[in-house]
Amino acid sequence: MINSDYLNNLNKAQKEAVLHLDGPLLIVAGAGSGKTKVLTSRIANIIKEKKAFPNQILAVTFTNKAAKEMQNRVSKILGSEATGLSWLGTFHSICAKLLRKHASAANLNSNYTIIDTDDQTRLIKNICKAENIDVKQLAPRYILAIVDRWKNKGYYPNEVVINNKDIYEKTILPIYKIYQQKLIDLNSCDFGDLILHTVKILEKNKDIREIYSNNFKYILVDEYQDTNYIQSRWLNLLSEKNKNICCVGDDDQSIYSWRGAEIKNFLEFDQVYENTKVIRLEQNYRSSQNILSVASNLIANNQNRVGKTLITTMEEGDLVKLNCFKNGKDEAIGVSDEIEKKLKKKYSYNNIAILVRAIFQTREFEERFLKIGMPYRILGGTKFYERAEIKDCIAYLRLINQEKDDLAFERIVNNPKRSIGDNTLKLIHEYSKENSLSLETASRKMLHENLIKPKTKIGLTIFLDLLLKWRNDLMVKGISHIKLLQLVIDESGYSSMLKNKKDVDNENRLENIKELLNAMKEFDNLESFLEHVALATSVDQEWDGEKINMMTMHAAKGLEFDVVFLPGWEEGLFPHQKSIEEKGQNGLEEERRLAYVGITRAKKKAIISFSMNRFYQGDWIDSMASRFIDELPEKFLEKNSFFNENTNDEEDFEFNQDFEIQEGSRSPGWIRYQKRIK
Repeated sequence: MINSDYLNNLNKAQKEAVLHLDGPLLIVAGAGSGKTKVLTSRIANIIKEKKAFPNQILAVTFTNKAAKEMQNRVSKILGSEATGLSWLGTFHSICAKLLRKHASAANLNSNYTIIDTDDQTRLIKNICKAENIDVKQLAPRYILAIVDRWKNKGYYPNEVVINNKDIYEKTILPIYKIYQQKLIDLNSCDFGDLILHTVKILEKNKDIREIYSNNFKYILVDEYQDTNYIQSRWLNLLSEKNKNICCVGDDDQSIYSWRGAEIKNFLEFDQVYENTKVIRLEQNYRSSQNILSVASNLIANNQNRVGKTLITTMEEGDLVKLNCFKNGKDEAIGVSDEIEKKLKKKYSYNNIAILVRAIFQTREFEERFLKIGMPYRILGGTKFYERAEIKDCIAYLRLINQEKDDLAFERIVNNPKRSIGDNTLKLIHEYSKENSLSLETASRKMLHENLIKPKTKIGLTIFLDLLLKWRNDLMVKGISHIKLLQLVIDESGYSSMLKNKKDVDNENRLENIKELLNAMKEFDNLESFLEHVALATSVDQEWDGEKINMMTMHAAKGLEFDVVFLPGWEEGLFPHQKSIEEKGQNGLEEERRLAYVGITRAKKKAIISFSMNRFYQGDWIDSMASRFIDELPEKFLEKNSFFNENTNDEEDFEFNQDFEIQEGSRSPGWIRYQKRIK
């Protein structure tokens, strides 16, 4: 039974988008403008109007969750008639289906295996071993990232043109050739192959291309701004005959260029597809008008955009708050106070989110929340003290502090690699058991008695000597525990291991370690710090229940919360230095789109903040407010400064950059002076 009410619940622009059924259509759907509703109503309408059978509609999403949601909503409208939507799914699932039918055209059998990341990494490791490539210098994950980039651009190994500026590509291309051949030998595909093989089959076989191009009367694509070259090429081939391709997306939310997404697919859609109709969905069903006005004014500074003006269906709402703090710790206290004193009476913790630019920023908030017993969860990431590199650093400190800490010894004795393998560890374990000694003392005795094989002996001796040196630095020379960790990560080779190994996540790991140094400054000595860490990691690990949400802005895309905190809006952090250095103006525009995504996650309240000083790698540095703050429209903001030493009252605060002419007690110069005389 068809539910014909589905058109009545649409606004004018939505209805137009659902009813326009001839030729290419680009739906520019602003944040919270009901794009899923439009897509599902459009599918229902095509079937109801008998424009196509369900199996002649191709509907593509990026995630399984979005595909499932679409399937459910269409079923609600169409009842039993929706069962035949066999071509509704993700890019990967639909390509896998096409490839099964035409596997032989890609030298595969139809029962091919799709391998996961672990299998890929193992395969690359084996190839590197055979080719004498050091995986300590060039991480398998990095090699796979480059291979994936080539596949996203549509290159088989023999089509790759090497970028001479990249010193690694020359080494990686031969690996790609072997890897690709190996996959064919194993009758396997990785995720990149699913779409790459399919595109190559469609390009080379006109007969196959025509079967699908004729069959798909209508093509619908969600989140089109996130597509890469190969995905848009695939869509182009499939829509060749009927040209009824409808793409929905928001150019202002294109934040995945680092994953190969190309915003130009969206911006140049009407140049690729002739006679494109563009419909803008500008009515927002999520945020208050003030939040939208701030976001719209900010994003208007971008040059590369289709352009749209969002109007809310909600009330005007509260002004967006802009808070200035003395330092990062005060910022975390300010956020927790606001939640504790004002927000928790009105909003569930689950409806409050803190969105950061880089994952290391969660530490300051985690510490504060643990201290006051406020529950939190981290989405799309690990809690600070559970991150591997943090656990490694803590293990070094634990062992220096207490030589009987066998668990810490085990974790770091061969980290970074010192040729101390599992067999040696087993021997040390046995010796320590027989003689009732700690692992450290046992290894010293075994070296003395010449029970360790020569190659291992060197690495183990160096490690044990370093432990003595560091204990001497701490106990005898009396260096601070912060300086101690700096020495440990340098002298152990840990930081150079992270710096020298080309790996996708190493930069984040180094940032996290710098943040750990900031955490240590809160404590007088090593013991009190280690005790703090032990207690912090033992707090409940339950995921469900009422908890504040913390995540990066990237992880927040597609989500919504009543209250959103956006801390750390400072130059270098947001916009992120690396983004601007590597991609110039395009990088800056992507950072601004990220700010837009952050602000538009908020339904009722958005609170942006920055601090005047940050503790960075053991030193205080002055920070500058983000350039984005200057782009926020004054009339929709409520500005607060939490600067006065004696009180935490909110005061009105002029945000011009010439601070020195302000009332003396509030200028950064005054704060620095206070710090020096304390």
